[in-house]
Amino acid sequence: MISRLVLLALFACAPLLYAQRDSNLTDSEVEQLRDSAYVANDRVLVFIKLIDVRVKALQDLYSHPRRPGREQDTHDLLQQFTALADELDDNLDDYGPHHRDIRKALPKLLEATERWGTAIKSPPDDATYDVARKLALEAVRDLREEATELIEQQRAWFAAHPPGKENPANAETAPR
Repeated sequence: MISRLVLLALFACAPLLYAQRDSNLTDSEVEQLRDSAYVANDRVLVFIKLIDVRVKALQDLYSHPRRPGREQDTHDLLQQFTALADELDDNLDDYGPHHRDIRKALPKLLEATERWGTAIKSPPDDATYDVARKLALEAVRDLREEATELIEQQRAWFAAHPPGKENPANAETAPR
């Protein structure tokens, strides 16, 4: 009876264990995202930092002499980039309708999308990562479009509804 309960518990936890093992984030990066969860502006900046780390690693692959496995490493970094960019885009989708104040981070995000697009296009064409590159460039485009729209939406919303004591829903520390 006890062994059946143990097996049942293991099967129930298996997807969670797999998700943790398959994560593209280090423990430190997960902690940074957790710490920034309640301040939307900070969370966007953390995502920019995490994505920049992947872009820097991608650039480093091509700034040093070629080594075996470079194309697969490029593929993996582009997939990590896309996963983080998609997660950031999901957060932006949530922040917009809830009028979370991310006005300070949005211009930095726009600047970053330009940097990222250029870096992603820089490696030479290779069948190993062409699809991953295409998906990463689409993620950059989506982020750029979302950030551009949010800048205008936030400008209009916060001009009409300035954050303050009378409107605590706009406070920087409102839960997500």
